Amino acid sequence: MCAKKSADPVIDEISTLRAQLEEANYRYYVEDAPSIPDAEYDRMLRRLQEIEAEHPDQVTADSPTQRVGAPPAEGFPEVRHAVAMLSLDNAFDEQEVRAFARRVGERLETDEQAITFCCEPKLDGLAVSLVYENGLLVQGATRGDGRTGEGITANLRTLRSIPLRLRGDHLPALLEVRGEVYMSHSGFEKLNDEARTRGSKVFANPRNAAAGSLRQLDPNIAAARPLEFCAYQVARIDDEWLKPSHSALMQQLRDMGFRTSPEIDVVTGADGLVDFCDRMGRRRERLDYDIDGAVLKVDDLRAQRELGFVSRAPRWAMAFKFPAQEQTTIIRDVTFQVGRTGRLTPVARLEPVQVAGVMVSNATLHNMDEIERLDARIGDTVVIRRAGDVIPQIVSVVMDARPEEVHAIEMPEQCPVCGSRVERIGDEVDARCSGGLFCPAQRKEALKHFASRRALDIDGLGTKLIDALVEREWVTTPADLFRLEAERLAELPRMAQKSADNLVASLERSRHTTLPRFIYALGITEVGEATANALVLHFGELQRIMDASREALETVADIGPIVAGHIHSFFAEAHNRETIEDLIRVGIDWEEVEVGEREQPLAGQTWVLTGTLEALTRDEAKARLVALGAKVSGSVSKKTHAVVAGEAAGSKLEKARQLGVEVMDEQTLLNFLGQHESAPSSEKAP
Repeated sequence: MCAKKSADPVIDEISTLRAQLEEANYRYYVEDAPSIPDAEYDRMLRRLQEIEAEHPDQVTADSPTQRVGAPPAEGFPEVRHAVAMLSLDNAFDEQEVRAFARRVGERLETDEQAITFCCEPKLDGLAVSLVYENGLLVQGATRGDGRTGEGITANLRTLRSIPLRLRGDHLPALLEVRGEVYMSHSGFEKLNDEARTRGSKVFANPRNAAAGSLRQLDPNIAAARPLEFCAYQVARIDDEWLKPSHSALMQQLRDMGFRTSPEIDVVTGADGLVDFCDRMGRRRERLDYDIDGAVLKVDDLRAQRELGFVSRAPRWAMAFKFPAQEQTTIIRDVTFQVGRTGRLTPVARLEPVQVAGVMVSNATLHNMDEIERLDARIGDTVVIRRAGDVIPQIVSVVMDARPEEVHAIEMPEQCPVCGSRVERIGDEVDARCSGGLFCPAQRKEALKHFASRRALDIDGLGTKLIDALVEREWVTTPADLFRLEAERLAELPRMAQKSADNLVASLERSRHTTLPRFIYALGITEVGEATANALVLHFGELQRIMDASREALETVADIGPIVAGHIHSFFAEAHNRETIEDLIRVGIDWEEVEVGEREQPLAGQTWVLTGTLEALTRDEAKARLVALGAKVSGSVSKKTHAVVAGEAAGSKLEKARQLGVEVMDEQTLLNFLGQHESAPSSEKAP
C-alpha cells in the first residue's frame, strides 16, 4: 500500500505510517494473517503518535491513533458496541510504569503509593464482547474497529468456558462482559499434530489459531477447536449489581460462572505495579498460554470514572508490554547441523536482531519439508519467534519484501561433518548422514549404543566415561575401545585401577558375541534386534548382508523398502565398512550361522511378555523367542498367539483372557523354549 507524495516531508511520513498501520490492521484483524510482528507495529504507532503530538493540526478522525482495529469482515452481521471497546496505551519499561502511576496520582490528587491497582496478565488472543439478558447469552461479538464488531454468537456459544446461562437465582437484567478468546499451548500443539496427520495447513501460532477458528462461518469448526475464554472486564451491568472495585467485579463474574485469570492480583502504588510486571515476566514461560504483557488498572471504580478517557484509551489503565517474541530479519545463509543420530537440520543464519530480550542470529528451519512449506529462500525477510528457552523458529516469510535475487535452499549431498553421503529414503521427513560409525557428530551416541546391554554389552562403559574418552580423543571409533589399556584408563578422574582393570576385562569378554548382536550394535537406522536377527537367519553371514542389494534385502521377513534402504545405504558407505573391518581386526568374532540349519517354529507368531519373570530377564526371554522366529509385541490383540505372564501381570493378562488368547507362566515358557530350541528342523510349534 503506497501513500501519495507531497511537498511536505512531515505529511509524507504521516501518510506512509498511516498506510502501513492500516494495512497491518487489515492483515491482523480481518485476514487473521499478521504481516509484521507486534513489536514493529508498536514502533510505527509510537512514531505516528510522536509526529501527531508535534503537529496536532495533522490529526484526523481516521488516523490509526484515533481508533482500534479494522472494519468487520464480510460474512458476519455487524454489531454496534453500546460501549466502545477501546485499546490501552502501552508501557515498555519500569520508568513508563512509574510515570503511569504518577499521572494517576496527580489527577486524583492522591499519593500514588496509596492507590490500589488490579493487575492481570495480558492474554494474546482475540478480544470479544458477551451480552447477557436476564442471565442468558444473547449476543457475542468481536472488537472490530472498537465501535462496530462482527456478530459471532453462534461460534462463541460452542466454547465450554463461556456460560450459556449465568449461575445463581437472582441475576442482572443486563450484563456485558469483555474478555479474551485464546488457545492453550497444549491445545495448539494437538491441533497442529492433527492437521499434520491429515496433511492440512498448520497454524503459525496460538493467536492465529484462535482468531482463525472464531471467524469461521461454520460454528462446527469453532466447536472442534480447543478454544478458551477468560473474562477481564464488565462493560455494562445494572446499577444494583455494581461493586466498588474492579477486583470485586471480577470475583462477581467468577461467581456467575466466568473464568477469570488465576494470576489476578491487587497491588499498591508504583512499586506494586513494577513488582507484578516482574513476577509475570518470570512466570511467562511456565504458563500454558501466551501472554504478551500485563494489564494494570486502577481498582477503585469511582476513581476510574473520575479519571475518564482520552480519545482511544482509558486514563485509568495501562498495558505493560514484554519484550517482543517476534521480529523481522533477513536470512543471510543456511547451513546444516548434524545431530547425534545423524539427522541433518537446516539452520538459518540471520541478520542479528533482538527478540524477547536476546540477540538472535540463528533459527531452526527443522527440515526440507518445512522450508518448502514456508517457501523460504536465502535473502528473504522472515518473521522469527522466540519463546523462553525455545530455539528461535522462522514463522513466515514476508513475501512482499522478497528481493529480486534470492537463492534456493538445497540439502547437501554429503555430510558437512564427515563427508559421507546424505540419504533421505522414501517419504521420510528427515535426511541423515549415512556415516554412523565414522561421523564425529554421531560419535558419542554411536558408542553408547554399541556398548549397550542389548548390543555388545560392555559392562562398566557408561555415558560419562564415553563422554570423557571422546572428549580426550582416546576413542574415535568403536574399535578404539578394544585398544584401551588399564594403565591409561586409570589416569581418568574417578577411575581407580580396579575399575580400569574391570573395564578392560569386560571389553575382552564382549569381543565374543553373536552376529545378530553385532549387527544391532552397528546402529543402523530402524534396525532393531528383531530385524538384525531376521537378517542373519536369512543371509547367514555378515559379508552377504553387506553385499545385498535393496531388492534382496526386501525379501527378508518384515523388512520393507525404507528399512532396506537404510541398511543398503549404511553398508554402501566406505567409512562404515572400514570401521567394521577394524572391529574384526581387534578381535570381534562370533559363531558362524548356517542358513536353514534350523527352521523357525514360531515364524509368523506374535507373543507378548507381561509381569516380572524370575529365571529370565524380559530381554532374555524376548531374545530367545525372536531366535525361534516370533515377533514380540507390547500389546495384546486377537492376532496374539500367546501371552507369557509373570508376577504382577496387569491389564495385558486380563485382555488376553477376554480375547481367549493362550496364557502361560514362566515355567511353561522355559519348558517350551527347551523343547523347541533343540528340536529337529521338521518339528513345528503347535
